Amino acid sequence: MGACHQFVPALEPGAVGQHTLEIQRTLRGAGIDSEVFAHIIDPSMVHRGRAFTEYGSSFPGRRDDCLMYQFAIGSIVASFLRSRPERKALNHHNITPPEMLAAWEPAMVPGLRWGNRQLLELAASVDFALADSRFNRNDLWALGYRDIEVVPILLDLDGFDREVDRDTQQRLERDRAQGGADLLFVGRIVPNKCQHDLIKALVVYRRTFDPQARLRLVGGATSDEYLRVLREYAAALGVADAVDLTGPVSAGALGAYYRSADVFVSASEHEGFCVPLLEAMHHGVPIVAFAAAAVPETLAGAGVLLDSKSPAMFAAAIHQVVSDPGTRRAIVDAGRLRLRDFDLETTRARFLEVLAAHGITGTR
Repeated sequence: MGACHQFVPALEPGAVGQHTLEIQRTLRGAGIDSEVFAHIIDPSMVHRGRAFTEYGSSFPGRRDDCLMYQFAIGSIVASFLRSRPERKALNHHNITPPEMLAAWEPAMVPGLRWGNRQLLELAASVDFALADSRFNRNDLWALGYRDIEVVPILLDLDGFDREVDRDTQQRLERDRAQGGADLLFVGRIVPNKCQHDLIKALVVYRRTFDPQARLRLVGGATSDEYLRVLREYAAALGVADAVDLTGPVSAGALGAYYRSADVFVSASEHEGFCVPLLEAMHHGVPIVAFAAAAVPETLAGAGVLLDSKSPAMFAAAIHQVVSDPGTRRAIVDAGRLRLRDFDLETTRARFLEVLAAHGITGTR
């Protein structure tokens, strides 16, 4: 079989988009025909994908094609795929549990429930499935999927060394010159990522250890209501000037934030994998994280895991990592070792191995 085409609800910058394009490069490099079809295509990627409705019409499909669906949200693309006769594979990236957003963004709940229904319905028509963590594999197993392989996410982490926004870097260096540690979290502003718990931890950390410490919350808002409350919460606790809610940033600016960080902190309660943990490891930033969902699996010992989100516990762990060079060095070294498991050549080989076991091979 010489073709494996990918389908994704939205082809856009982010972990799933990067993963999708890395898979395409991997497939083509192995001599396997591969196109990306999507419902929504970000302007920055307009030349990288096609409208999903082209498949089988202006783009002729073949009966022996394999159609791989990158699942992370409900979409009409899933319904389209269910109607197709070709072999199908599903790559599961997880979906936010609706109950985590219900009180904040009730309008989003029907879409999340739709996605969960689609994931259940696809079980009967998917020939095999991939999951980027055992946590996600367990989700699929509970829904009736049986032929499931854990394949790490494909990411070119070296890309973070190619571009740094100098203006952002200089601004962050000026802040650091005034004293105080930089705490960093990267991820969407959304209730399940619990940025409010990080603000609590910052308050205790500033009162107990470092009154000049800052918290950088990098990422666009999925929930405008939660973003509004975070701003009000920081102001009510007297740390509005110390909490930097950046909104979406460029790849170059993101690199600058990682380079200036003293510690990466996460209080998230739901992560199917959590790519920013790998990004922090890559930049030599030690990690303190709440042990929820796939976070312990992704870290695999390369960070401080907390079984409580007590602000005092978070603050004490952050202080240990920031103030003790030995602790910091041990965590950073463990992160570099853990990153070897996600080396792009290793993950590409694993991906192609799984496809070959299912009869999908190329010319090389």
